Amino acid sequence: MRRHKGKTPAMLRKALPLFVAAITATAGEPPISPEARKEMAASFEAQKKAADAVLEGDSKSPDALTRRGDARLFLGDAKGAVADFEKEIALDPSRDAPHWRLGIAYLFAGEHGKSARQFEKYHAYDNRDRENGVWQFLANARVAGIEKARTAMLLYTKFDREPFPSLYEMFAGKMTGDELLAEMEKKGIGDRPLVMFFAHYYIGLNDDLLGKKESAIAHLAKAVTLATKARAGGGAGYMGTVALLHYEQIAGRK
Repeated sequence: MRRHKGKTPAMLRKALPLFVAAITATAGEPPISPEARKEMAASFEAQKKAADAVLEGDSKSPDALTRRGDARLFLGDAKGAVADFEKEIALDPSRDAPHWRLGIAYLFAGEHGKSARQFEKYHAYDNRDRENGVWQFLANARVAGIEKARTAMLLYTKFDREPFPSLYEMFAGKMTGDELLAEMEKKGIGDRPLVMFFAHYYIGLNDDLLGKKESAIAHLAKAVTLATKARAGGGAGYMGTVALLHYEQIAGRK
């Protein structure tokens, strides 16, 4: 998804390089060391405190609310993120339709119906971005099941960035994760870190939906590792951190 309303907040830009350093610090499983993860959390806590300070003086600052919402999400407080994002939108309704980050926060908070509706709003704002459609499907699948969610997938007619056309086919049940990876190699883009980050991330989430936990964890770990190289090329910053949250959530599930 494309970021709305300006660039990545300064504190988040400072935190994302820690994400890169954290992943490169360890080559095994898990893809991030406990020490490095603590350093990341400390950075997001600093971002939250900075936003808190702004909001103490101006409780109606949409920008401070969006910065704190991001920090809360990355600190594992999805419900707090939802509260901040919803207040942000109440103060500036023009931010509603493009606010895909609220859709992500809803999903992590377990509010799957609201998550699906938020991504449907985004579709009216940008009807080319299949990544948005992937999240709408993921949310709907938690509400109605995979088969019904497939019948309600958003329609796209314009070409999107790789690997999302193929990922959309995978979620529609027309392609397996292995077939998708083979197609990336056939197209000659299997060595592109950002493309393969998204491929492994969403194959992992698809495997999780299908009950393939071990495969899901392996793909998510690979995605988190690939986010290092993708970040160095200017991509996967925000979503790289979201992928880490998913990795930790699924790997920690009993």
